[in-house]
Amino acid sequence: MKSNLLFDFTVNKENNTIHIKREFDANLPLVWKAWTTPEILDQWWAPKPYRNQTKTLDFKEGGIWHYAMISPENKMHWNRFDYENIEVQKMYTGWDGFCDEQGNFIETEFSKIHWENSFKDSPKSTIVHITLTLVSLTALEKIIEMGFKDGFILGLNQLDNLLVTIKNKKNEK
Repeated sequence: MKSNLLFDFTVNKENNTIHIKREFDANLPLVWKAWTTPEILDQWWAPKPYRNQTKTLDFKEGGIWHYAMISPENKMHWNRFDYENIEVQKMYTGWDGFCDEQGNFIETEFSKIHWENSFKDSPKSTIVHITLTLVSLTALEKIIEMGFKDGFILGLNQLDNLLVTIKNKKNEK
């Protein structure tokens, strides 16, 4: 993993948004696959010591990703992501929130979060730009208080390591 990869995490309390810009040392097709394929998502999405388990993923406009982050004590924290717009290897948007095991959204202090993820190819890397929009300043402050920044950074670092592993396996063939 390169140590000089671009990373920026900013919070805009006026707009109730979090902006994340992250560079990955891998080509666009591989990074896109890592964000849209359950077999790869499950390997990096939940920050250790948690693990991720996808129940279903239907990556299409109108489709959903129903998954659980599982604690070391095997407590399941169910989530659902509803895909809105998808432009293959360019961007996708959707709504994410806590749900029950059947996929029914559960109202929480911050309800659902809108995600906009865009992917940009550069000569030797891929840059992912993420904008999270929350319903209120209270919701934004709550997600930050819950440790979103640290947890998400851990997950992105896990993705870095996973991409290196995948690239090395490809090169061995």
